Amino acid sequence: QLQLVESGGGLVQPGGSLRLSCAVSTTGFTLDYYAIGWFRQAPGKEREGVACISSGGGMPNYADFAQGRFTVDRDSAKSAVYLQMNSLKPEDTGVYYCAAVRLLYRLCPLSEEYDDWGQGTQVTVSS
Repeated sequence: QLQLVESGGGLVQPGGSLRLSCAVSTTGFTLDYYAIGWFRQAPGKEREGVACISSGGGMPNYADFAQGRFTVDRDSAKSAVYLQMNSLKPEDTGVYYCAAVRLLYRLCPLSEEYDDWGQGTQVTVSS
């Protein structure tokens, strides 16, 4: 079981940027064997997939609303995955979670097929 810890959330004005981090840890694992996903949940709404990065070569996958504004990347040496969010909108407000699943030879999913989850970090976009 992987331990995931998100950080980097906060309050930002519309049009601003945030970079979320997901630190992944456990003994003897290799980050490149795992797909890492970012999800969010707004108040009163269901959790939804935002972006993910696949195992191996790290092919990304984005929800339509994230395409062109958000970028997911990975630093395997630091066992960390990042979500760069630009041009933020009030509707991007929510708790953002990262999640992991050992998944090889397949594009990472934006559905909740993940085994291990972090506790989340709050993102608030407001003027």
